Amino acid sequence: MLTIGDFARASRLSARTLRRYDELGLLPPARVDPFTGYRYYAEAQLERARLVGWLRRIGMPLAEVGRVCTLYETDPGAAARAIRAYWAGVESDTAARRDLASSLVDRMKGTTGMTTDDNTAPALTLRAAALLDRGLVRALQQDAAHTGPRLLAVADGYGPEGERAAHAAVAALAAVPAPPPAPRPGDVLNALDEGVREANAAVAGLADSGTTLTAALLAGSRLALAHVGDSRAYLLRDGVLTRLTRDHTVVQALVDAGELDPAEAAERPDRALLLKALDGGDVPPEPELGVREVRAGDRLLLCTDGLSALVPAEEIELALVRAGDPQATVRSLAALARGLGAPDNLACVVADVA
Repeated sequence: MLTIGDFARASRLSARTLRRYDELGLLPPARVDPFTGYRYYAEAQLERARLVGWLRRIGMPLAEVGRVCTLYETDPGAAARAIRAYWAGVESDTAARRDLASSLVDRMKGTTGMTTDDNTAPALTLRAAALLDRGLVRALQQDAAHTGPRLLAVADGYGPEGERAAHAAVAALAAVPAPPPAPRPGDVLNALDEGVREANAAVAGLADSGTTLTAALLAGSRLALAHVGDSRAYLLRDGVLTRLTRDHTVVQALVDAGELDPAEAAERPDRALLLKALDGGDVPPEPELGVREVRAGDRLLLCTDGLSALVPAEEIELALVRAGDPQATVRSLAALARGLGAPDNLACVVADVA
């Protein structure tokens, strides 16, 4: 048996840290003297102590550290997968924040023309259509969509209350007051960020259920995006389709980190394993936020993975170019999914900037 001082030196954790881990049940001593209260540790506990220390060094929260340590004792492979999934989430968050930082830098430098709006330019609006399709396999429709002259959104619910979660999230987002058409810098992002928080709160209480959420808000010539999960937003400009969001999935994080080839990602059985979703938790997930300049003639697509995970991007691009007005286009996209078996629900919104 080792005293707490000896164990601290051997594990490279301070005595204060060890007492804290004991209080949390993360690393209780092997024995506590009933008279003096001194803590004693077994040498066999050193491996767990060092693992705890390593996991804390990569920033893993204490609750997750305990789960991984317990897994390691019974199934080291599962523990390894849990660590990999956690780090994939860190990589995804870092990438999203990097993109937002770049967007803000460009705006402040004026390199994208985002610092002011031209009051002489015609006002922009969105002419949109939405379509929900249950698909050919699923018994329930758990997707939702919203369209308006300035706000677009899609959500993909999961779990036993997935339909309620998706609709509640979209309704809560749409109820948040939008900034004025020519807002001050930051107002449009703040409005969407608040909308995501309200959407997460609306999902609270739906046991084992949640939803993705992807939204676009038009203000002046700026389009602000808020994104959580693996639904997607695209921009079609001059016949070229550009993806505006990054999937918050383990597979996408592995692709971003260079550990997985993009061609392999589509074949992975765990490609829909989410790193982020709205689940009603006390701490809402940080949405991926961004701002882009748009102009008349642009076409936007927001969709759930019932479309994007099934229909190749080049076919989606072709449909957006050829199908006609937004209503005809959403029907054309749904037909593409059905032609490939439509194994999942589908929600899509097509909007023309006019």
